Amino acid sequence: MQIITAASMLPADLPTALLVGRVWRHGEINGPSVVIVRQGEVVDITALVPTVADLLERPDLLDFVQRAQGESLGKVVKLIEDALLAFRLSDVNSDAPRLLAPCDLQAIKACGVTFAVSLLERVIEEQAFGDAARADTLRAELKKAIGTDLSKIKPGSAAAEQLKQELISRGAWSQYMEVGIGVDAEVFSKSQPMSAVGFGEAVGLLPQSRWNNPEPEIVLAVNSRAEVVGATLGNDVNLRDIEGRSALLLGKAKDNNGSCAIGPFIRLFDERFTIDTIRNAELSLVIEGEDDGFRLDGASFMREISRDPLDLVEQTGGDYHQYPDGFMLFLGTMFSPIKDRDAAGTGFTHHLGDRVTIATASLGALLNHVQLCNAIPPWKFGVRSLYQNLAKRGLIGAA
Repeated sequence: MQIITAASMLPADLPTALLVGRVWRHGEINGPSVVIVRQGEVVDITALVPTVADLLERPDLLDFVQRAQGESLGKVVKLIEDALLAFRLSDVNSDAPRLLAPCDLQAIKACGVTFAVSLLERVIEEQAFGDAARADTLRAELKKAIGTDLSKIKPGSAAAEQLKQELISRGAWSQYMEVGIGVDAEVFSKSQPMSAVGFGEAVGLLPQSRWNNPEPEIVLAVNSRAEVVGATLGNDVNLRDIEGRSALLLGKAKDNNGSCAIGPFIRLFDERFTIDTIRNAELSLVIEGEDDGFRLDGASFMREISRDPLDLVEQTGGDYHQYPDGFMLFLGTMFSPIKDRDAAGTGFTHHLGDRVTIATASLGALLNHVQLCNAIPPWKFGVRSLYQNLAKRGLIGAA
């Protein structure tokens, strides 16, 4: 596998980036702490704000993060180096803070079928009934039947409705087409609050899945007022065979132990990093096989998204659906790997031990390795555990 460095895992403009995250501190604390990163230094501010959700609610968020005083935990490069060392050794240094997913109480939501390329692949999964061997034939048939560039069709437009009626008449309509070019976006619950894994941790696959892949995505951080305050990276681990059998199995395909990775940090929006940065971001994806030397390089270009990120936020929360603790929103991906790995015509699927790196210049990189969801540490530290730990530390009232 390619050698990676801590510096390459962080934003290219680190000295001016305002980052928010969470680390697990051992010893007497033995729990998560809220940290900020300013000018490359990690500062524990849990004594001021016990959760990231509390922090993102502040109306003076940027000013607060720029002036907040706390306990220095050293340079962020060292924190990443420790995470990389633990990653290589499949072990955790008990003395060093461990990087966690940068969200805590927020709901974790995701948008699907937001890119034309991924729309076609969802339809292929559906029509193949989860059988990867049928994908190539179906891909050619669908492209011939559709006969247009879906990326040029605005969802909910008159042109989209006309295409819908044409496809219905040909018997080529799909429920994925409905959310891909229809009025309403697909928004689903990806994972439970506190369940996402962070940088350097393992992501999990269901043992019965034989056709799966990572999904590199940008994840927006949204507070209870539906204000987008920052962004980070995410891996919306995808089990193509299970969802392909039935869209009603979406929960089984998407929400499992370790199936959601977020990190390494939430970068707060300011005058240098804005929603337009997200609209123009290019995400790279590298998958490296531990057992077979396989390598796959992919990319996802946010400028090709079918729905604007702020439209997706509006369709997720508002007057009709409140999120009092805020939410994290996966924006979807255009990446659907079709490169053959194990046999001709079967496309890509993960092997255990794969290393997955998702990166973009403004947010750094999210690195994880692939294992079975029943072979990685079970998720046991939830919301009740968090509040019990904070109460013991005297940071909130007794639980």
